[in-house]
Amino acid sequence: MGEHRRVGKSAEAGLPADGPQEEAQSAGDGAPGDGTTRGTTPSAGTGPAASQAESLPSGPGTPYSLSDYRWYFNRDLSVLEFNRRVLALADDPQVPLLERLRFLTIVSSNLDEFFEVRVAGLMQRRKYGAGPLGPDALSPDEEMAAVSSAAHEIIAAQYACLNERLIPTLAQEGIRLLRRREWQAAQRKWISEYFHQEVFPLLTPLSLDPAHPFPKVQNKALNFAIVIEGRDAYGRHSPIAIVQAPRLLPRIIQLPRELAGSSDFVFLSSVIHENIEALFPGLQIRGFYQFRVTRNSELFVDEEEVDNLLDALADELTTRPFGEAVRLEVASNCPRDVHLHLLRHFGLQEESLYTLSGPVNLSRMAAIIDMVGRPDLLYPPLSPGIPDRCLRSEEIFTQLRRAPVLLHHPYQSFTPVVDFIRQAASDPQVLGIKQTLYRTTPDSPIVQALMDAAVAGKQVTAVVELKARFDEANNIRLAEELESVGVQVVYGVVKHKVHAKMALVLRREDDGIRMYGHLGTGNYHPRNARIYTDLSLLTADPAITADMNALFMHITGMGQAPRLQRLLQSPFTLFSGLRERIAAESALGRKGRIIVRVNALTDPDLIRDLYDASQAGVQIDLIVRASCALRPGIPGVSDNIRVISVVGRFLEHSRVYYFGNSGSPEVWISSADWMGRNLFRRLETAVPLRDPDLAKRVYQESLALYLEDRCNAWEMQADGSYRSLRTTAATGQPCQSAQDLLLALYCRGASGA
Repeated sequence: MGEHRRVGKSAEAGLPADGPQEEAQSAGDGAPGDGTTRGTTPSAGTGPAASQAESLPSGPGTPYSLSDYRWYFNRDLSVLEFNRRVLALADDPQVPLLERLRFLTIVSSNLDEFFEVRVAGLMQRRKYGAGPLGPDALSPDEEMAAVSSAAHEIIAAQYACLNERLIPTLAQEGIRLLRRREWQAAQRKWISEYFHQEVFPLLTPLSLDPAHPFPKVQNKALNFAIVIEGRDAYGRHSPIAIVQAPRLLPRIIQLPRELAGSSDFVFLSSVIHENIEALFPGLQIRGFYQFRVTRNSELFVDEEEVDNLLDALADELTTRPFGEAVRLEVASNCPRDVHLHLLRHFGLQEESLYTLSGPVNLSRMAAIIDMVGRPDLLYPPLSPGIPDRCLRSEEIFTQLRRAPVLLHHPYQSFTPVVDFIRQAASDPQVLGIKQTLYRTTPDSPIVQALMDAAVAGKQVTAVVELKARFDEANNIRLAEELESVGVQVVYGVVKHKVHAKMALVLRREDDGIRMYGHLGTGNYHPRNARIYTDLSLLTADPAITADMNALFMHITGMGQAPRLQRLLQSPFTLFSGLRERIAAESALGRKGRIIVRVNALTDPDLIRDLYDASQAGVQIDLIVRASCALRPGIPGVSDNIRVISVVGRFLEHSRVYYFGNSGSPEVWISSADWMGRNLFRRLETAVPLRDPDLAKRVYQESLALYLEDRCNAWEMQADGSYRSLRTTAATGQPCQSAQDLLLALYCRGASGA
């Protein structure tokens, strides 16, 4: 990789005043680490990257075409690479022990959604041959083979982490997951009583015969295949039966302290296994095997053919648990004839079979974290700071008329955003509130404030995105609750998700109606605001709020796309606006500078533009948390591009775009990733930070600190793999991450802009 000028560490360096020259003074500052990965999780040179690791042409004069498939990494394989990085946290001894367990369960949840959505779509493309190839040119068969190989490898590493490192380390802390062979007589007696009182009445054993066909197995439900021998009182014989574990039963059961240690647990599967004879009296049990099926969970509603989107989605939700099977998980002790029987029943090939050395749903183990009550094994409690301005007794509208407020979550509290809506709801001068709601909860204080405002007679409009994946049921209930008190609810735009995060308050003042707005990179979800990194802008800028009002009018009504003064908006101006700015930096050559921070970068046109800019000499840094289809560091193509991913305590969710702009930098915050869906099939916004102090602050906190992270940062290689940039001080002290620095800056009650 060619020489790469880096942003200096000094907080005083601030926003570069003259493009790359200032950065060139710190070239080589903060050298990368030795590439050692944490724990035993595979990283560089292994995993899904290997399936695409063809020899990449390089060297002076090498012919290339930016449409060449070799310059693009597969999106789904990149998602799996992200989960390797999350799994590395579960294997990291510097992470608190119960947080390591949490990261292990997060990998399971992530992979569940990956199969429900991405693999399900891939299998449909393979089955029906629909859709063109992606820029990486992998056929559905090739991609499925690569995805299956990588997923099997990750899941094997996940269970190795659980069995070889986490379970023994938890036991050292007195947190034991007891296997059946470890149960003492008194424990076995209590478990038997628990089974007969709490579990047995809810179970329904189903032998398989013409009168008892294979039951409908719900998505991700825990099931048991029981191999039995003998005939019952009716003379019936069935070699196999199915037992389904009701979802309302806990999967992890804590034993009474008087019978065990303070934190001893058993699995529900073990409890049922121990007592399985009670379900088949007089018969011989020859085998007991856990299994779980993952199903296609995408919903299909033709929005142009339905009269009411809410009713249509509500009907479609009832079928989600029984979509087409895409993955079968079985316990590792399951014999081949049994898993082949299950594969045939669910219409799956062996590539979709995953044999597991442990419970078939690790995500349920997250319950242990709250049950043990061990704060010493968790991250220290988070106490977000609140800017001094937001602690003053004067109303927030007076403050915003003087200057905007920028909040950096979770380091700074989400409370000022909630207070913004609450004050609007109770202020007699406020006439109306307009807000988008993509993901939130019905008990959210923001939702309650909107309902209070409607009850108080204000004009309240809520754009509730019913199609927010896996939040559809919550959003249907939310829409109904809002409508019940008089909120005007709309469900977005046909064939487009409203993903923008906007709240607009209209207030009558001495000089007429004035508008105040909130724009953010994250959802109006108070819990997520404590675990996601996001940015919030509260402003009274007339140009910005006029743009917001125009967008709300466009969402709820009809007409041509509004002409906006400040904001960029997808699907109309965001894509072209980004391309224009990349082209402008390309024209500057080596004086150009681009820094982009997003969750995902997969749009092929923007990737080609970045390749063009790299070849023109523009220095480009990309901070991409998860999926990245761009290949950095290819000589002659992307040797001026560096890609890092930061994975730590908080989920990196902020979207920030920086363009050097000939020494007058532009800094934007946005709701949009650089993906086709965000740019063309969603309504998104990007807002420029025209206040120089706010722009400088976002540059320092969201870009510069992350580019210097040598703790939680991973650098992407040209083959799509990642290497850790972790370094450890000579003293042996833990490294310090960007997240740690921001916690120290804001979570001691320190004030901010």
